[in-house]
Amino acid sequence: MTRRRWIAEHWDEATATLMGAQAEHMARVLRAQPGMEADVVAGGHVFHAVVAAVTPGEVRFNLLTELDAQAALPVTLVMAIYKFDHMEWAIEKATELGVDVIAPVIARRTEKHLALAADKRVERWRRLAHEAAQQSRRSDVPLIYDPVPLTAHASVAPGGARLVLAEQERSTTLRNALDEILRAAQSDLPSLELAIGPEGGWAPNEEALFDANGWRAVSLGPRILRAETAAIAALSVIASLLE
Repeated sequence: MTRRRWIAEHWDEATATLMGAQAEHMARVLRAQPGMEADVVAGGHVFHAVVAAVTPGEVRFNLLTELDAQAALPVTLVMAIYKFDHMEWAIEKATELGVDVIAPVIARRTEKHLALAADKRVERWRRLAHEAAQQSRRSDVPLIYDPVPLTAHASVAPGGARLVLAEQERSTTLRNALDEILRAAQSDLPSLELAIGPEGGWAPNEEALFDANGWRAVSLGPRILRAETAAIAALSVIASLLE
């Protein structure tokens, strides 16, 4: 039987602890008792562990042996903020697919009320990513940045290849661009940034901003996709090549 996997809030070399809602679920719903086995993620490592002590607000594990763990995809997903229910679905699925970082940005066509409310949604996005990482048995949780204007993120010096999905691009597919990046990197696994626009796409001045800062425009094909669909389709293409 596959053991349940939990992501600890606190840990040291020998123990790890769940707090709050996770601990309450284990204690009240699963009726966890000392000696119960589980897999526990602590500090980016996965351990076979046993429950050492249980209270309604805290579950402490003894860490036994470290297990093999799959690293996250070296991908930062830059997401222009759009309707929160659609965006939350995309964050959950991107986490399941192994994204390393999610960077929400405020674009020209981001609806004003969404831009104003975005800062208050970040903790919810992080909680959703935490739950999705646990459900998909990841060994880490993607980092989710605080929202910033697109101009602030796009102009930062790159740490790897930077790609932007652009509706007007027809000659370069995401797959072809990735093939070129991988050939240039040879044996090293490259880090990538991939920018997905809002509903309505990037504004012309944003396209110029990307071009001026070394982002390469790529396409997912002739069909016009919703932002959340484009994010998952693009990550699936990347995962198929990198994993």
